[in-house]
Amino acid sequence: MIAPRRQARALGLLAGYLADLAVADPRRGHPVAGFGAGAALLERLTYRDARGAGIVHVGVLVAALGAGGLAASRAAARCGPVGEAALTAAATWVVLGGTSLARTGSHIADVLAAPGGGEEAARELLPSLCGRDPAMLDGPGLTRAALESVAENTSDAAVAPLFWVAVAGVPGALVYRGINTLDAMIGHRSPRYLRFGWAAARLDDVANYPGARLAGVLTAVCAPLIGGSPVAAVRAWARDAAKHPSPNAGVVEAAFAGALGVRLGGPTQYRHELQIRPTLGDGRAPRVVDLRRAVALSRLVQAGAAVVLALGTQRVTGVAQRGRP
Repeated sequence: MIAPRRQARALGLLAGYLADLAVADPRRGHPVAGFGAGAALLERLTYRDARGAGIVHVGVLVAALGAGGLAASRAAARCGPVGEAALTAAATWVVLGGTSLARTGSHIADVLAAPGGGEEAARELLPSLCGRDPAMLDGPGLTRAALESVAENTSDAAVAPLFWVAVAGVPGALVYRGINTLDAMIGHRSPRYLRFGWAAARLDDVANYPGARLAGVLTAVCAPLIGGSPVAAVRAWARDAAKHPSPNAGVVEAAFAGALGVRLGGPTQYRHELQIRPTLGDGRAPRVVDLRRAVALSRLVQAGAAVVLALGTQRVTGVAQRGRP
């Protein structure tokens, strides 16, 4: 039964990736939004200005997702490889956000390139990519913010969830997306969440660690396809990534900066604080054309991750199955 189960997970991963390409995220009724609403309701009961309360909050929600994913996987297994592949495809589609990311990045590039500039429209779109304060940004600032968000979220919204599908199946996919959603909700350093959100932020760092490195490697590999430099991508990663406050975002943003030949980082205004980010890359300031190239690079990295991880899934799953008593 090992080979059919490996093939079912690999096929489900690819089918879920293709479903995200074709359908992307629904405008209403997305399961991740439902999870976020439930987490917000639970927060009314669990919130205290303390790390311990945040650990309980995150632990309850992540455990529930893991238990639900495991129960669903066992039920699907009773239906054979077809049932497992179908469930894996559905879960993969739910946890992916790569196509919506690329479409939003392209939309921002389009409005910024419109005659007379479309800065106000870009400000309205930017919050769907990141938590920065768009009111403080001009055209170049909006371009940089969008490009950095496309780079970071190539890992968070696509490569990392695909990695966890490959390694841990449906439970891994759901747990990863829950962790990532909680980090977006409470993992930032605002006065309310500095302590309560600590566990969500640290757990997200751990969950995204392998995906960010895979995304960095694939960024370098795919760089020539958008006229970029793999050598510059690796050089910027090695030189600049560790300067970034995030152990994962720095990897992907630096690799994108090197691949595209642009300079990222600098003052970054969030709603709750101004951060002076380090410089990533040593090129020119990014322009709208570079944002378009970043979107194309993101799509290539996502596709590469889907293929690499689908192929690797069969070996990873086989090793895990052989290790069971």
